[in-house]
Amino acid sequence: MNPQHNDLKLAPMGPGDFDRVSQFYRDAIAHTPEMERFGRWIYGLHPTDEMIRNYIHSGAMFTCEEQGEILCAFALTPSQGSDYHDTTWGMELEDDQAAVVHLLCVNPKYQHQGVGRQSMTLAIDLARQMGKQALRLDALASNIPAHRLYESLGFQHRGTARWFADNVGWTDFYLFELILED
Repeated sequence: MNPQHNDLKLAPMGPGDFDRVSQFYRDAIAHTPEMERFGRWIYGLHPTDEMIRNYIHSGAMFTCEEQGEILCAFALTPSQGSDYHDTTWGMELEDDQAAVVHLLCVNPKYQHQGVGRQSMTLAIDLARQMGKQALRLDALASNIPAHRLYESLGFQHRGTARWFADNVGWTDFYLFELILED
């Protein structure tokens, strides 16, 4: 843990936070080095205003903040969608037994300072508090820095899926899972 950011707080986002959260993603996409290589996000295609609004509306959007500044944002849904059904997971679970991380994004000013790790640790803790048996996520096959982060936290690469996304077209995504032990 970076001692510089040992006071990171998880904050659930509400409807009044949409402008702040959407601006965070816009700024992060515009200023993240190598976004075109690793994340390949284009605001309006991925993520979209609709995605962010839906995550906020369902209570799934969170930020990790320090002194009122967003250092990281992500969505944590309380169940997985059908697109995760064709993967061989470490545990066979019902959709509502696994939480899923979406849209993990670290403020470019704080990348490589442990913020992503701390944020994912908070997401893991939240999934445990929700009573989930696993935490799952996907990342572009090209997003090697994200893969390293997830694997360093104990996530296992469980397979590859070829999906269509508006920002990248048909491309490969790696699927990761962390079994949440009591």
